[in-house]
Order: sequence, then structure tokens, then C-alpha cells
Amino acid sequence: MKTYTCKQLVKNLVTVAVVALSATMLFTCNKDFQNKLKDASKNDTLGINVKTRKVLYIIVDGVRGRALRSLNAPNISKIVKNAIYAYDGLSDYGTNTVTNAGSWANMITGVTADKHKVESEDFAGNDLAAYPTLFARLKQANANYRTVSIASTGSFNTNLAKDATFQKTFEGDDAAVKTAVNTELQNEDAKLVVAQFHGAELAGETSSFEDADANYTDAILKIDGYVGEIMTALSTRKTFAAENWLVVIASNKGGAIQPDPTSTDFTSYGDDTRNNFVVFYNPRFTTLFVPKPQTDNIAYTNTSITYDYSASKRPNATIQDPAQYNIGVYGNFTVQVLIKSLPGGYYYPSFLSKRVTAFTGAGWNMFLEGDAWTLNSSVASQAQGTTISDGLWHKLTAVFDGTNRKVRVYTDGVLNTERAMNGNNPNNNASFKLGYIPGSEDESATVLLNNLQVYNVALTTQQIAAYACKTSIDDSNPNYKDLVGYWPMEEGAGNVLKDKSGKGSDLLVGSNGNWTNFSDLSPALCPDINASFFRLVPNDVDLPFEIYQWMSVTVPTAWNLDGKSWTPVYSDIKP
Repeated sequence: MKTYTCKQLVKNLVTVAVVALSATMLFTCNKDFQNKLKDASKNDTLGINVKTRKVLYIIVDGVRGRALRSLNAPNISKIVKNAIYAYDGLSDYGTNTVTNAGSWANMITGVTADKHKVESEDFAGNDLAAYPTLFARLKQANANYRTVSIASTGSFNTNLAKDATFQKTFEGDDAAVKTAVNTELQNEDAKLVVAQFHGAELAGETSSFEDADANYTDAILKIDGYVGEIMTALSTRKTFAAENWLVVIASNKGGAIQPDPTSTDFTSYGDDTRNNFVVFYNPRFTTLFVPKPQTDNIAYTNTSITYDYSASKRPNATIQDPAQYNIGVYGNFTVQVLIKSLPGGYYYPSFLSKRVTAFTGAGWNMFLEGDAWTLNSSVASQAQGTTISDGLWHKLTAVFDGTNRKVRVYTDGVLNTERAMNGNNPNNNASFKLGYIPGSEDESATVLLNNLQVYNVALTTQQIAAYACKTSIDDSNPNYKDLVGYWPMEEGAGNVLKDKSGKGSDLLVGSNGNWTNFSDLSPALCPDINASFFRLVPNDVDLPFEIYQWMSVTVPTAWNLDGKSWTPVYSDIKP
């Protein structure tokens, strides 16, 4: 299945800059920094006294942002007219399993499960002591702050609101939560009021999280009604005119729905369990919608030696020890590589081999044939792949399955040909090599090669398909331990292609080995993307960060938070 992951070592994403500009807002990452929310209200040209800053934080479990958008819920639709808001927010963009508890912890601590360790609904094995909650931080900032948590789920208060000035649980009763919040808002001392609603999550679990599911949508609309009542209670406070409230409304997570077979979004943005909504409201804010970035056209960006087959060039990259990757009779072995071949028809230039001369003697070679590719070996009949000379990147896999006496070839994770393996010994004194070898005389071919992987096992069809579009490998892949050679080829200069498996040898590039930088769109690939791509929309961990900013609480780097702040555009210059 085609899926995207988040890695910090990839340097692609041209679309990030475009989306960041279209959002027309500044954000601040987690470091000691100037408080932009505080500064934004200093335009007191009329000499009006600064109002007291307070926060209403409404957490709505299980409401998919895209489901809410389709409903056009009346109260939230009104609120976003004075808000920073997003319907494609993310509860967590990593690989952590999405749970209510983990998502709550993200929203209350400002770090993900990688740090707070809340992964199961029972909070087992958590490290909340190392990452204090919003309630604890505010208590530390000012012991006189009145912080309140009113929840529909007991485990929320028990585990995350211990340091609140006051907490109350109405198990499974959202209506009672609403009433209690309205009562609390009559208290002039209220500084932070947190409300947690669970009805939409229960409806989704009982019925479904689909947009068209009446049980689910009715539950969302009921909570929207509660939000309307709470906003009315807030605006009718006796002290409201002297106060400056930030209202944060967000879902902790989404919920699984039937996959759309036409979808081409294989990133965390396309995972409906991670899809939430976020609203930062203040009556002075100008509406600012935050869209998700384009997710179906992500370029694969890397470098490669240009393997030019003209007689005057013919560069190659070679392992010096010829004994390496001799697999023996009925050995188990898999070799996998990314290739880009220019459009055209080519006749028999080899691009990856372990053989003295192409097509003859012990060993094997992979070569272009017309607009396709083929594996020729001394242990089986030729195994044909499919079209690859189209100017796009493709992943090729050759499997020598000695256990089952088979040789298989795959293009982009799809099995093309399977041949019976004979008892010949493929061992030879030739080096494992990329590029030209004798016997591959077509001078018109030019290919780029990248992300070469060698395994000492015969990967199965299922294993190959599961990672077919990946452009790199790490220890999250269950076959990572079986690597005996891995060359990402990210060097971009020099004559050494470093082995990253720790079990192979470096490839040495011969003369005429010129490097090419590329950034290509290829439908067969799902390039790894860096964290900034997922920070273009509000994440759960941003919410405590925004609240600290609003409350003028300095966030030192020692807190090691994962969030960032979102700076509003004000509709006036009053404080």
C-alpha cells in the first residue's frame, strides 16, 4: 500500500513554500522567543487599558474536521468568521497509534506520544511527570490562577487535570458538562476553563464516523448547539467587557471511515483517524482559514550518478571485493533499486549486475529491453519486467528464492514474471556493479539509479508490495534487519557511495561519474517528507503552546514542547 512517512533527512517539498505563503500568517517554533500574541495587542494608540486575558478551551472527541466542514454546523460556522481555523488539522502526524488518551495528552501537554508515552486508553506507561500538563504549568506560573476542567470522561480528569484548581466529571453526559461550564463562566475568577465532550466519539464508535451517518452527524450538531450556548454564557459575563478571551475549539482526533478508492493522498493528511479541526477565536480576529498543503503531487528529490552509455563515458560504481554477494546454489537473495530511464527503446544495456559479461557465464544482470527491463541469469530463464523507459522513477525488485526454487521480478511492487530456478551456481569473480559492463553495447541509454538495497532473504510478494512506493528504508521496515547492503546515494558529490546498512561495502564510482540533482514527480513513488510539511496546519500539540502565548507565559526551551504558535490578524488596533 502506498503510504507516506515523516522523516527529517529528506529535502523535498517545493509545495511547502507556496502553501506557507498562501496561509499569510507567521508562526513561531518551540524555542525561547518573543511572544507575538502579546505584542500583537500593543497597538493601544487610544490609551485604552489592556484587558485581562483568559481562555476557554473546548475539546470535542472524535469529530473529523472534514465531516464538520460538510455539515456547516451553525454555531461553529459563525465562530470561524473571527478565527484562525482549519478542517484538516492533525491530531498527530507521526506513526503513533491514534487513541483518545494519546490525543488528549497531546492537547494538554504540548508534546506527542514519543515523549509523554500515552499510547493506550488506560494511560499505562506514561511519562507525564516529565511533561507537565497545561494545568500544572499555569499553576507554576501563577498559583492564583483559577483553572477548571469539566469532562465527560473520567480518565481525562483523573490523568490530565490533577493540577486544576477545580475539576468535575459527568461520565458520558455532555449536556451536564455544558451546564457546568455555563455555571463556571459566571465565576469572575475563571482564568482557564476546559470542557471535554465525548458524545461524537461514542456515536462514531457505535455507528460510524461517516459524513452520511445520521447518528454521528446528529451528535456533532448537538455539540455544536452546546458550543453556541457556552458562547452565549461567555459573552454575558458581568466582567466580559474588561476581559480578552481566546476561545480554542478542537477535536482530539477523527475516526476511521471507508477509504476513498480514488484518493491519491497517502500522507497523514489522508488518515481520517488523524483528521481533526481547530478553531482559535477572538471577536477581534479576522477570519483566517488554514488549508492543508497539496498532498498528491510530492516530488522525489535526491541525487544520482548519471549512467551514460555512450562509448566515451560509461561510468559505473563497483564493490571492490568480487566475493561479496555471491549467493551460491539455491541461495536466498533480493536486490532492489530505483531507476529513471529516459523515454525510448533501448536494447540490452545492463544497469545492475554481478557478472563478468552480460548474458553469459555465471551470475546475473538487469538490463533495458525496448521500453521495459529484464533480468537475465544463469539460474533461470529470462524474467521480463514491464515498461520503465518513460522518464519516470520506478522501483525494480529481483528475488532469488532458493528455498522455493523460484526467481521473480517486480516493477513498482507488482509481480511481473516468475521462473523456475535451476541448480547452477551463480558465483563468479565479477564485482557487484551499477552501470555498464561488457556485452551491453547500446550507446543511446542514459539512466539514473538510486536507493539500492540488497537483502540476504527472498522477500515475499506481500513484503514487496507493502513498501513498493518507498524511497528509503529504516528500522520501521520489518526486513530492515535483513539488509546486507543499502546505498541511499545522497552524497551529491565525490566518488564514494556509502553503504548505510553497516553490513556491506561502499561502492566506488569510476571516471566520468557525474552527479545529477533531481526533483521529479513520479506516480509510483511516495517520497518521505519532513516534519515541516505537517506543521502547515494546526496540530494538537500547538494548542497548549497557543494558550501559553495568549496568557503571556514564557515557554523556555527546557520544556521541550513540540508545538508552535499561530499569530492572528486583528480587525482593529484596540487591546
